Amino acid sequence: MSADTSQADAPDYRDTVFLPQTEFPMRAGLPAREPEWLARWKRIGIYDRLRERAGERAPFILHDGPPYANGHLHIGHALNKVLKDFIVRSQQMMGRDSRYVPGWDCHGLPIEWKIEEQYRAKGLDKDAVDMVEFRQECRRFADEWIDVQREEFKRLGVTGKWDDPYLTMNYHAEAVIAAEFMKLLMNGSLYQGSKPVMWSPVEKTALAEAEVEYHDHTSHTIWVRFKPVDGVLDGASVVIWTTTPWTIPQNRAVAYHPDIAYGLYEISEVAENSTATPGEKLILADALAESVMSAAKVENHKRLRDVSADEFKGLTLAHPFRAVEGAAGEWDYDVPMLPGDHVTDEAGTGFVHTAPSHGDDDYQLGLKHGLPMTYNVEPDGSYRADLPIFGGQEIVAADGKDGPANVSVIKQLAYAGALLAKGRIKHSYPHSWRSKAPLIFRNTAQWFAAIDKPLDDGMGEHGDTIRARALTSIDKLVRWTPQTGRNRIHSMVASRPDWVLSRQRAWGVPLTCFVRKGAKPTDPDFLLRDQRVNDRIIAAFEAEGADVWYREGFKAQVLDGVVNPEEYDQVTDVLDVWFDSGSTHSFVIRDRADGSPDGIADLYLEGTDQHRGWFQSSLLQASATRGRAPYRGVLTHGFTLDAKGMKMSKSLGNTIVPAEIVKQYGADILRLWVAQVDYTADSRIGPEILKGTADSYRRLRNTLRFMLGNLAGFSDAEKLEPSEMPELEQWVLHRLAQLDHAVRKGYDAYDFQGVFQKLFQFCTIDLSSFYFDIRKDALYCDAPGSTRRRAARTVLDILFHRLVTWLAPILPFTMEDVWLSRFPSEDDSVHLHDFPATPADWLNEPLAAKWDQVRRARRVVTAALEIRRSDKTIGASLEAAPVVHVEDEEALAALRSVNFTDICIVSNLSLTADPAPNEAFRMAEIPGIGAVFELAEGEKCQRCWKILPDVGSHAHPGVCARCDEVLSGA
Repeated sequence: MSADTSQADAPDYRDTVFLPQTEFPMRAGLPAREPEWLARWKRIGIYDRLRERAGERAPFILHDGPPYANGHLHIGHALNKVLKDFIVRSQQMMGRDSRYVPGWDCHGLPIEWKIEEQYRAKGLDKDAVDMVEFRQECRRFADEWIDVQREEFKRLGVTGKWDDPYLTMNYHAEAVIAAEFMKLLMNGSLYQGSKPVMWSPVEKTALAEAEVEYHDHTSHTIWVRFKPVDGVLDGASVVIWTTTPWTIPQNRAVAYHPDIAYGLYEISEVAENSTATPGEKLILADALAESVMSAAKVENHKRLRDVSADEFKGLTLAHPFRAVEGAAGEWDYDVPMLPGDHVTDEAGTGFVHTAPSHGDDDYQLGLKHGLPMTYNVEPDGSYRADLPIFGGQEIVAADGKDGPANVSVIKQLAYAGALLAKGRIKHSYPHSWRSKAPLIFRNTAQWFAAIDKPLDDGMGEHGDTIRARALTSIDKLVRWTPQTGRNRIHSMVASRPDWVLSRQRAWGVPLTCFVRKGAKPTDPDFLLRDQRVNDRIIAAFEAEGADVWYREGFKAQVLDGVVNPEEYDQVTDVLDVWFDSGSTHSFVIRDRADGSPDGIADLYLEGTDQHRGWFQSSLLQASATRGRAPYRGVLTHGFTLDAKGMKMSKSLGNTIVPAEIVKQYGADILRLWVAQVDYTADSRIGPEILKGTADSYRRLRNTLRFMLGNLAGFSDAEKLEPSEMPELEQWVLHRLAQLDHAVRKGYDAYDFQGVFQKLFQFCTIDLSSFYFDIRKDALYCDAPGSTRRRAARTVLDILFHRLVTWLAPILPFTMEDVWLSRFPSEDDSVHLHDFPATPADWLNEPLAAKWDQVRRARRVVTAALEIRRSDKTIGASLEAAPVVHVEDEEALAALRSVNFTDICIVSNLSLTADPAPNEAFRMAEIPGIGAVFELAEGEKCQRCWKILPDVGSHAHPGVCARCDEVLSGA
């Protein structure tokens, strides 16, 4: 039979080729299909089944930092919860009993503020409403948002105990929070102090540092003359500079630094509109004198002499408002000059106006020298009504804007002849993170936890004070990821002041303590300390919640038989909500059946802002009540930005809502974005970025679909042992052994970007572009019983089990789809399986080194053929029969020991040690190898498409020897 006849008469062999068979779709359809898997997981109870069959598995507990139950989720929530889910799922699949109880922060000002807004809209007065009724409104508001957020989190594929989350407003939680607070009462770290704290006039409450954010703010600046009472210092004025004119009525001292160089300056000439006068003398720090003269519009001046800091000792100044009209003697007191380490000559005048009621440095200096505190500023940020001249004026108005107080003080200083100069400055200034309104430092009676007071509580293994225990925990007991987190929180804890525990609000856990009427905070019996009372409070909270504290008769109920209730006042402040969330380790990790045996979490995971928030409040709270940090590890992530690197905001219109991404792409695409970013830094997201993520997903999906299609009908009977496989399959097993180590190490290090990149590159480069490309011919055209095809299918099965489980923590929906496409079941799930164990003897470094040479040589051949494909010399690589010149003997031996023809996907190939001719194709990065293009000789096999000389000379028309044998065997 001639070749022409064989080609013309050859039958259609398409049905004899073993093409992939799978119903796994190319298009994922994730938005429509993911809810079906969610319903399935709920139906078969995956989370609870894993707990029930945990057996002797070691527990792993990621303790959830509670989001606030207020509003829909934003992209930062999604990043946070998906990262947590990566960890929970991967730890489970690596052999741990990985427990995750989601939780919510329910108390606090944002919810209270919302209810107040609703009241105002209805014309109701919050203060006229029963306290318990108001708190119930807050509780209902939180409940509604918890249900909304729970469904939004679940839609992201986040696994956890969703049917039994923890809530800080649950009765047991409120009882434990109160109990933890009363431990501070009993161990002596709780005290009431009158000191300046960050205060929100708009919200009428103290704020913790974690509730403060800094924004640019334009403030008034003033330079003020303070004159010596006795006219000493040559009649010169000491000049101070401040950006808070409203604090001048509260001035009690002027501070200087003993090491600063000061001088006596005389003004000789001033510009028009200057408030300075020729001939007047000023004392200034030499380094700042020129800037002061410039601000005061002084055109000429001279320095008369040095002024020694010794001249300030014991010096008394007059308050600028001393003896002014209408002051009624309010400011007719002496103002001492005091040395202070906080004074510098970097800005201002070298002297610091000191108002102990309105700044921490001022307070500390006042404490040291016995300065009196002032109480001129009310909770709403206005001066007390009976303050002369300024009574009732607002510092910060109800809308968060500047009130008239600053301007009023400046004008009065000018009337009094004390104003040397004025200006405005734009600087970073503290604002409330809730209302966005400016804050003030305000002296007020608050409850504090003393973090440097030695505690005699029997828990001193890591230190005797809260601060010492916290710092020891940071350095010795906690793993920080990234390590920079350690430095950040260490510096914050090392320098932080005592913890302000009290808030003057309604919606929260009350400070469950009583004070003796008429006693001073410094009296030993000021606070009632009695465990019987504490136990009664805890029992009442367990039964009825914290609302019971506000019910009539409760004080008498808990104090009865212990002390006379009439002799004690009940504290009505509520706890800082950071104490609530800082206590969660007690009622979640310690108290729940699914908690930790030692009450310590393996990991806390939140954004970097929580070094001053939840990480720190939990650390301090646990250091006070259990002697150490409540966690063994802390992981932090950055913030989410838009595609241009801008912070997202509604006003800019650049916000990206997780629900919209899920609706358009599906949750797995959002999760894949999380896996692809370096979460330790700020992460960008936008439409183009998501398109790129979706493209990566499609490439990965095609790899999985190829495996599914080529595993159709595979059974255990077909499997081969590694020793029976060709080298190419053994090389794949070697790569899998490497990956198994890298994947487990990566998941343990929370390096999800590294895990995904390694798996993605393996799938796209090692598999799709190399192994699958080569083995398609064997899979499609070899006989079912051939060693080569059986080995390939065995390896595909091994690949399937590893890739699908390795990727399941990242892409839970897709991997479930892939798993069930191969193993359909009513109650099975990929998430009920662990990562398969990978034999160490699959590692074969000599084989890997050899195949590295093979792959490098293949790159030269492939690149040479691509040129011929581009210039239309050939349409497919099977039309080629290149000659490959290899200079290195070892490399040539390696290529001759394998089927290099099949590896290059050509119909024929010659290997030679002859030097490569000039026309040979070479690659600079792969020296010593050249490829010369030749066309394959023979006819095209109508079954496998190879061009071979023997086609047409066999029993079956138009096929090669291999295909003829397969057809004969069939």
